[in-house]
Amino acid sequence: MRPDTPAENVDHNAEAARLERAAGLYPEDAEHLLLQAAAHRELAGDRPAATALYDRLLSSPDPLEDPHLVRALKASNLWEYDHEAEARAIIEGVRAAAPRHPAPWVIVAESLESHDELEAAEETFTAGLRLLVADAANPPQSTHPLLYGRHRVRRMLGAPHDEWDAVADSLHSSRVSLDELHDPKRIWSLGSDNPAELEAEISRLRAELGAYREALSRPFPVAVLHWPAPELDELVSAYPTLAAEYSSHEEHLATIEASLRELSASGTWNLGIVTGTVPSYEAFAASEGTSPADVALLPQYATTLAARGRAVTWPPERGAACWCGSGRAYEGCHGG
Repeated sequence: MRPDTPAENVDHNAEAARLERAAGLYPEDAEHLLLQAAAHRELAGDRPAATALYDRLLSSPDPLEDPHLVRALKASNLWEYDHEAEARAIIEGVRAAAPRHPAPWVIVAESLESHDELEAAEETFTAGLRLLVADAANPPQSTHPLLYGRHRVRRMLGAPHDEWDAVADSLHSSRVSLDELHDPKRIWSLGSDNPAELEAEISRLRAELGAYREALSRPFPVAVLHWPAPELDELVSAYPTLAAEYSSHEEHLATIEASLRELSASGTWNLGIVTGTVPSYEAFAASEGTSPADVALLPQYATTLAARGRAVTWPPERGAACWCGSGRAYEGCHGG
């Protein structure tokens, strides 16, 4: 649940510095960019610098989108370089605040888990689920990490399966079951002389590592650019060469949905939609030293918006409003 970071061959300090500069250029996106920068500082081993970034966000006069997440990340980071007492105090504050988003709960619970406080971790995962999941039969996708983390910790504690563990099992799609992935005895097989046991463990590890690599390999969603009707009219009026790209607003919306479905069918995951505005697009073109009339600039603009945290996940969760802005549920609109 930490901010996404590239997996390999990255100069984390340089990447953090780049993100910090971007935060200065785009103050409206500073929270998203500085959280990524702090993650890079942690990966570089510069935990005091990461803490300084968390403090910078928490002391900002501008309201944060998710202050509980920032505090949870700060606590986790502090505990890793011997500031346990301060970390514990922040963790208790986060739990008492009962945030309405799963990310802070996951960060806090995993921090407790990593320091062998399994009972406290299980209590934290459970508290988050009780608060955020009203219907255990159909939990929102954003709460799946809570279910998986709780399953893992309870497996390590030797606790019997309950209703939420069964839900976690049903949601897990890997060919290696959660019970196997979370089996505390797995590590013992690594010292075995039995080739069959070693082969089975290698298979399990590959399944785990494959999921982690896939999650880390894409730092932001593959995003498709969406123009609301007034913005598209203004765009095409100002830059007529783009009319060939956008023949009508209805066709534009249909193309977005079709493109995303095609990407999904091809196995591409982590898909999203970014919404453009003409002033923002013109400013981006100026920063790139090119004309807004350049069709090749459109996908670059979409990628930049996604990197700034502006992407909305596609498809919307069941019952949520359609991404197009019609106000209708997705299933009764473009998801029909």
